[in-house]
Amino acid sequence: MPEKLKLHGAKIPLFPGVEEWFERINRYASTQNILLEHYIVSSGIEEMILGTSIAKHFRHIFGCKYHYDPKSRYAKWPAVAINYTTKTQFIFRINKGVLNCYNDASVNEYVERERRPVPFDRMIYVGDGDTDIPCMRLVKEQGGCSIAVFDVDNWYQASSQDKIEKLIAEDRVNYAVPGDYQKNSQLDVMVKGVLRKISRKASG
Repeated sequence: MPEKLKLHGAKIPLFPGVEEWFERINRYASTQNILLEHYIVSSGIEEMILGTSIAKHFRHIFGCKYHYDPKSRYAKWPAVAINYTTKTQFIFRINKGVLNCYNDASVNEYVERERRPVPFDRMIYVGDGDTDIPCMRLVKEQGGCSIAVFDVDNWYQASSQDKIEKLIAEDRVNYAVPGDYQKNSQLDVMVKGVLRKISRKASG
């Protein structure tokens, strides 16, 4: 049942400072004459994401979904499946303002870059898992900014450091920082700098 999945979602542990992040970074963006929008593209279950305390901050959430029996409310079959190879299509949907999972005609329609609602060069993609790598590379190659965040508690594991090394060596991300969203953290300062850069380019 979707209601039970939302209850489970409410228990998902979040990175430090993420609950206060959105209002603070939105205020900063407004000082740079930027209207900031937030989206989620996840291989997780959408109902669980909707159960988190931060779900209200996102304009749209793309996640895996079940089709539910309208009477019993039990899941019947997977309706939307998102993995590392399919995630990139949702970045194009955001880019073109097609905020659904079914309108393939519109997302494949040619639209001049300057007419797209969310240009790639004004995107900041923050990823924390292997399934984010294709999207991080796409956004970076299209002129946006990709940031890999990692769990500080796992930093001294050789596998964690190896992943970061590869992301940088293979030119897939712009930055790699700890998953700390608190005020004055590396991520906080870095994103503010990127927003200032976007604002400078837009006005100049």
